[in-house]
Amino acid sequence: MRITELRTPCVLIEQSRLERNIDRMQSAADAGGRRLRPHTKTHKSLAIARRQLTRGARGICCAKLGEAEIFASEGFDDIRVAYPLNPVNVDRVLALLERTRLSFILDHPDVARGWSDALRASGRIVDVLVKVDVGLHRCGIDPEAPGAAEFVASVASLPGLNFRGLLSHAGHAYGASSPAEAADIAQREAMTLSTLAGRVRELGVAVDEISVGATPTARFSAQAPGVTELRPGNYAFNDRMQVALGSASWDDCALTVLAQVVTTHAPDRIVLDSGSKTLSNDLVRGPGSQPGHGVVFDALQSSVPDASLLIERLSEEHAVVKAARPSALAPGDLVRIVPNHACVVANLVDQVWLVDGEDVIEALDVSARGRIA
Repeated sequence: MRITELRTPCVLIEQSRLERNIDRMQSAADAGGRRLRPHTKTHKSLAIARRQLTRGARGICCAKLGEAEIFASEGFDDIRVAYPLNPVNVDRVLALLERTRLSFILDHPDVARGWSDALRASGRIVDVLVKVDVGLHRCGIDPEAPGAAEFVASVASLPGLNFRGLLSHAGHAYGASSPAEAADIAQREAMTLSTLAGRVRELGVAVDEISVGATPTARFSAQAPGVTELRPGNYAFNDRMQVALGSASWDDCALTVLAQVVTTHAPDRIVLDSGSKTLSNDLVRGPGSQPGHGVVFDALQSSVPDASLLIERLSEEHAVVKAARPSALAPGDLVRIVPNHACVVANLVDQVWLVDGEDVIEALDVSARGRIA
């Protein structure tokens, strides 16, 4: 089958780029002596996660318990949920512990005590890490606050919890203005975690793991002192945001959206069938002005953006493109789009198509799609 025979809009994964991206990140982790634990929220695909493990990844990371349940049901035996779970989920965690090695994060004393009570009552022990805020200011303890090391030590002392180490996500690197700034963020993240780990060790508590995760900083974190684990996710696909940040080139973007021209209206309006339900409304952060909702390549077999086409607005089922010059696109024509944010796009479809150029290899289920709880 050829991609021209597929119904649009649909999501394509270029196999050669996917494999190259997986191999490049694995090589960076191996060279730095770091464990690579890919974050599966990007692709939510059993098949792609298996490729990552085959190449050398050590376990996987999930965003929510629902994702972890899907992967555990298919034999994945080392799953880290990088999310602050509430003890109301104890029944689900206990069920997962019957099928996989599970770990998750804590950053609040009441939640930590709640988990300790629930697990002690069940007679089970679970691996936990303390989440540290390294600059994103979302979840995580303030590493410079009085009592930060003491909080970590208190978590390690609670029955039912097996303290493994510290974990962070430098998500603010998505606002970096240059690769040099992303590198600086990675270095400061590693220093912050290593400093806190040292203070915790002075209290007599072992800190075996320092886990970091973000694609823009991963290549720098792989060489940062003290880091033991990398948890990037987007690197498997890459997207327009990674290109803007200097983490990838257009030729590294494995995920594209195949869309069809619905109609055209002179002098400069082209409408595609890939609206917000396909491309999402995410905009690009990072250096420079990056308007629009994705980049249209200039041909189906190209990695060159058509600079004359701007996807200026989306409705649910339509992408409205503004053409800076006369375009040859006509109703029925197909285009390939690199979305701004690949992770969201993958979660919007039931399956993606693995392709080799214009040849379709196979359909891959997005097995953990919609598992947001």
